[in-house]
Amino acid sequence: MTDVLAAESATIGEPALNIAIFGAFVLITLAITFRASRNNKSAADYYAAGRSITGQQNGLAIAGDYLSAASFLGIAGAIAIYGYDGFLYSIGFLVAWLVALLLVAELMRNTARFTMADVLAFRMRQGPVRTAAAISTLAVSLFYLLAQMAGAGGLVALLLGVSGAVAEAVVVVLVGALMIFYVLVGGMRGTTWVQVIKATLLIAGAGVMTIWVLAQYGFNLSALLGGAAEVGTDAVLRPGAQYGLSDTTRLDFISLALALVLGTAGLPHVLMRFYTVPTAKAARTSVVWAIWLIGIFYLFSLVIGYGAGALVGAERIAAAPGAVNSAAPLLAFELGGTVLLGIIAGVAFATILAVVAGLTITASASFAHDVYASVIKKGDVPPNGEVRVARITAVVIGGVAILLGIFALRAGLNIAFLVALAFAVAASANLPTILYTLFWKRFTTQGALWSIYGGLIACVGLILFSPVVSGAETSMFPGVDFAWFPLRNPGLVSIPLSFLLGWLGTVLTKERPNEEKWAELEVRALTGIGAEKAVQH
Repeated sequence: MTDVLAAESATIGEPALNIAIFGAFVLITLAITFRASRNNKSAADYYAAGRSITGQQNGLAIAGDYLSAASFLGIAGAIAIYGYDGFLYSIGFLVAWLVALLLVAELMRNTARFTMADVLAFRMRQGPVRTAAAISTLAVSLFYLLAQMAGAGGLVALLLGVSGAVAEAVVVVLVGALMIFYVLVGGMRGTTWVQVIKATLLIAGAGVMTIWVLAQYGFNLSALLGGAAEVGTDAVLRPGAQYGLSDTTRLDFISLALALVLGTAGLPHVLMRFYTVPTAKAARTSVVWAIWLIGIFYLFSLVIGYGAGALVGAERIAAAPGAVNSAAPLLAFELGGTVLLGIIAGVAFATILAVVAGLTITASASFAHDVYASVIKKGDVPPNGEVRVARITAVVIGGVAILLGIFALRAGLNIAFLVALAFAVAASANLPTILYTLFWKRFTTQGALWSIYGGLIACVGLILFSPVVSGAETSMFPGVDFAWFPLRNPGLVSIPLSFLLGWLGTVLTKERPNEEKWAELEVRALTGIGAEKAVQH
């Protein structure tokens, strides 16, 4: 997934209009957040919105959580520049939801209270497994959050017409402060409604642009594709423009696709959304709605991407501030001038706020519920003590994300790899452990620890020694070369390794699995019996 890069100099559109649209969205969502905060009376309210969200509402919220500005701007730009190969991102992200629907959505909702660790530690030793799951959750959330924060600084600075390190830092601080406020005041209920509004705006905005682009070509998709090929080259209609250059790039695509398809089902902020619905049926309904909404959006992105290639041109996109990520804003400006651009800019800003709020509440809930309440206090927590710690953690995480986001902007770091790394960590550390826990009776605590820590260490370690960090012109540190791992995404190695370590850790231990807990987990996961008891416990 490509993320939003920092602007270099120019401004697109009318900053005053962009500020007005940003301000309108912020005021509306603040009012909704205040209203939602009245119902936050317990941990279940704060973490899971009291499990009162309907399947349709949760489907919209999942789409809002999943479709980040990186997805909107980055995929459109990738299609505009690379054509077919850019659309492969959309296919990977959409197929990933079938894995989530078939393997984890209903089962996770039936067995957990608030976090992923509730499932992983259900029949294991609580302390070590919850700690490992919390570390993995924080790693995924922080990488994802850092990318969104730095991207927000670059995008908003570009659209508001501010420049310079201080101005961009102020933008990052303001976005971070809003994010923290949403989480502190509204909890999951407030965050959910922000995500619902954002998803509605994003899909509607993309739909308007799609219809507008198709109207330029008589609603003939073939004519649009021909126009893109005429302005660019025929390569945009054939596979291989980005990933067919060598055997290494082909392997890189397989590795990235594996991480994207399997990583979605292990993303903590996506998994946490399943705990907000009242029944297993609602969990299934929410994923079906999410698949339809996300699928429709990615079809829109195909038209928007090729439309940008045809009406704006790859050379102009590549030369603009933000490079490929400017494709959608440039297309909006080309179609509807400053008004449409201002609306699309507002949608992108709404997208950023919704995603970072979802990530922050997930990370804070993981620490407060899994580490503080379960490991440190061993369940002996005073009333509202857990929520208080979650709010403090949200402030700390938000502060760290702000500082790292400013650092990433000032250092000019290539932040695109951070999103892919988040997916790779989720696919390597989380998903193998989740699947073993839910489906393998013999799975033990040692197997879970080896799987989580092994996948996490392998994933991050391989990234550090890949061309993403050093040894190439596009690396974070192009002046040095300590890269020995040739692929930019480690999923092809780290995901199978995590499955292997989970199996190896289990067969090499003398620990006997808890058969009573396994039986209870199996019944609860498949039938939902006992799920409400788990919530009230």
